[in-house]
Amino acid sequence: MPKCELTGKKPSFGHNVSHSKRHTKRMWQPNIQTVTIIDKNGNPRKVRIAASTLRTLYKTRKK
Repeated sequence: MPKCELTGKKPSFGHNVSHSKRHTKRMWQPNIQTVTIIDKNGNPRKVRIAASTLRTLYKTRKK
C-alpha cells in the first residue's frame, strides 16, 4: 500500500453508497509521486511523497 515517506499519509477507507443506500467497501489512495529532493547534507534523494506534501514543500521554499 502506498504511503508518503514524509507525512505518513496512507489509504483511507469508507463505503460507496448507492442510490438504494447499499454500502460497499472502498478505499481512497493518496496521490503518491516519486520525486528527487535535496536532503540536509546536499545529496539528491528519491522519495515517494503525496502530491499535497510536494505542494507544501514548494510553498515553503518560495518564502
